[in-house]
Amino acid sequence: MQHSAGLFISFEGIDGAGKSTHIEAVAQAFESQGHSVTRTREPGGTPLAETLRQLVLNDPMDALTESLLVFAARRDHIKRVIAPALAQGRVVLCDRFTDATFAYQGAGRGFNLAVLQTLEQWVQGSTDGAGALLQPRLTIWFDLPPSVAAARLAGARVPDKFESQPLAFFEAVAGGYAARCAQEPQRFARIRADQNPQAVRDDVMAALQANGFLSKVPS
Repeated sequence: MQHSAGLFISFEGIDGAGKSTHIEAVAQAFESQGHSVTRTREPGGTPLAETLRQLVLNDPMDALTESLLVFAARRDHIKRVIAPALAQGRVVLCDRFTDATFAYQGAGRGFNLAVLQTLEQWVQGSTDGAGALLQPRLTIWFDLPPSVAAARLAGARVPDKFESQPLAFFEAVAGGYAARCAQEPQRFARIRADQNPQAVRDDVMAALQANGFLSKVPS
């Protein structure tokens, strides 16, 4: 499943890493250079996927059920939003994608990684099985110590079932992200998310420039 006309960038990190804060700045940077931008998120991005998101974030279920719902939402999201936008030559900025599933359901919940890999192939591969997986061209990973994330989240809002997990869960999730980065280092840009917001933003823009996606770092 390849859509080379557009550009697919995902933003990853544990809850509290601050990634959502920087997505809008990235969108504005691309738009200022004449690109059409689609902002979206996972789980979510379509009416069906948003419905599944609410189930995943709030209802008790086992890890397999959770993973199946996440990938079902992802399939609808790809078919209805991501693939069409890429085919139109748009820049797609997605707040989380499959790396989050491996980090949260895989590392955090301890679910079978081989099953997740099979689901990844089914959902993100071509229907005939001959095409490459649809993956982001670049994944911006906001790497934040879980203890710092917990302090940021404390009292910020009513937590969903993931945000209310103990510190050990987020340490496992952070390890899951690190493992994905180690497997595909060429796809990842690791950003130290414990810096001040301007420094984080500067590093994000520098990563986009280094990969040739932005012609300059916006002032």
